Amino acid sequence: MHTHFGCERWHQAAAFALRYDVFVLEQGISLQDEFDELDTPERNYFVVYDQSLAVATIRYQAKDNQTIQPDRFCVRKDFRDQGIGKKLLSLLEEKALNAGYSFSVLSAEKIASEFYASLNYTINSKEYFEDGILCVEMIKNLKESLR
Repeated sequence: MHTHFGCERWHQAAAFALRYDVFVLEQGISLQDEFDELDTPERNYFVVYDQSLAVATIRYQAKDNQTIQPDRFCVRKDFRDQGIGKKLLSLLEEKALNAGYSFSVLSAEKIASEFYASLNYTINSKEYFEDGILCVEMIKNLKESLR
């Protein structure tokens, strides 16, 4: 397996196809909600490939000058529980730290909150619905996690 970060059209297509499979087909999120104004031609994505098959992806954007906001994070069903998601999120956090960010804030599906807690994220909000799915906001101090 290998991970690629970039905005090439083929690479974005692989990220979109995986997101379609996981979020639209598996979870029932509408196309209009899943693919949004942040999916621009310049947007960089992390994608983990098993040969030419996209098995995990994540994108992120700056929330402010200290905080990144990872989103659209998913792992193909047959590849879950193998540590791929943890490695991918850790890679994104490392890139954010190197770029000068101190915090990561994300919207976590409630059923995935234990996964994020295992990576030192803490719940930062009450429960809410996003795209019809129960979620919580979670935050991580990236600099403290290095200690």
